[in-house]
Amino acid sequence: MKGFFTGSATAMITPFYTGGGVNFEAFGNMIEYQIANGTDALVVLGTTGEPATMTEDEKTAVMKYAKQRVAGRVKLIFGTGSNSTAKAVAATKLAEELGADGVLAVTPYYNKCTQKGIVEYYKAVCAATSLPVIAYNVPPRTGVNILPAAAEELSYIPNMAGIKEACGNMEQICETMRRIRPRMDLYSGDDNLNIPIMAIGGAGLISVASNIAPAQIKDVASAMQKRKLERANKIHEKLLPMIDACFVEVNPIPVKAGCNMIGLEAGVPRPPLTELEDEHKKLMKKCLKSAGIKTVC
Repeated sequence: MKGFFTGSATAMITPFYTGGGVNFEAFGNMIEYQIANGTDALVVLGTTGEPATMTEDEKTAVMKYAKQRVAGRVKLIFGTGSNSTAKAVAATKLAEELGADGVLAVTPYYNKCTQKGIVEYYKAVCAATSLPVIAYNVPPRTGVNILPAAAEELSYIPNMAGIKEACGNMEQICETMRRIRPRMDLYSGDDNLNIPIMAIGGAGLISVASNIAPAQIKDVASAMQKRKLERANKIHEKLLPMIDACFVEVNPIPVKAGCNMIGLEAGVPRPPLTELEDEHKKLMKKCLKSAGIKTVC
């Protein structure tokens, strides 16, 4: 299916108290910050939200809170992927029950299943729900790559709405786009490749950097949709040092530090992730300044 959402989506971080639970007040402020700055969709409990370190009760509470706070103002997408098909199916059913507009399901991680296994996994997830399903391909994190032939097979599933691509290989992404274009959307899942992915027909961006800079990321998406390449490049190039800084350590360590610097109370990542190193904090602050983003600490 095509047209589930277009424009910019933010892969939301989950703010935690140091040594404690979810900071819902801070999370609510982040949601309002995103909506006020034009973000078209919010991805909650995607891998940037650290769901692997959260209990099932915590994840349910976050979904319920997000649904209530968003109140239909933007599309709400819940992350439901797992390295267990059964767990992904159960999470997807819960997401629909709790009022999601769609789900984002990362490929099974660590197990390193075959291409057939990937296809069967997404068939099971899609069969469990009437919601639009977006596959998430991020082989550097999962060890599994959705190759173009498998993507084409997925595109024939009626409620498979798209693929969030973060494989980093534009040749592969172009071939995937060629195969799925008539039936399914492609989304950039790599902030560095936002412009080239939209240039080949990507429907939108699912961004980490937009936790910090939602208005600017939205402007890039809007400029590309209007074929205003010069404007999109101008914005994107100003953001690039900050985007690079968001991945100077493993995601979401840097973006949480950046959010703290602009006053969003992101807290710290949960172990085994650690706080951003001091030298990288200096880099992040410098890059925020170069992007024209005001810091408060």
